[in-house]
Amino acid sequence: MSTEPRELVVVITHGIDHELSSAAMTIALGGLTAGLKVSIFLTSSGVDIVRRGAADTTHVKPLEPLADMLQGFMARGGVLWACTPCVKSRGYAPEALLEGVVVTGASLMHEALKRGAATLSF
Repeated sequence: MSTEPRELVVVITHGIDHELSSAAMTIALGGLTAGLKVSIFLTSSGVDIVRRGAADTTHVKPLEPLADMLQGFMARGGVLWACTPCVKSRGYAPEALLEGVVVTGASLMHEALKRGAATLSF
């Protein structure tokens, strides 16, 4: 039996203006707590949540503020991938995004899926 943690990829398609981005972050944080290796793939307006300062405007009560959840996710080893075309279509330069965000196509997510990662979409 493998000692490697199981993987979870959470796909987030909603941005700072929708409660599903906060719900997805809660699920991703729960995956880390459960011992999973968790990656988030941000696509469509989901990439907006990693623009510096953007998540500061979102707090869906009774959940933690979105910015705090993002910070905690990354501090606990979570990986954030932002869709390259989605980032480019919004005109976001890499320095406009939170430190540690990886701008990439879907190939990294597909590699995780080929390794057997479970997926959830929001």
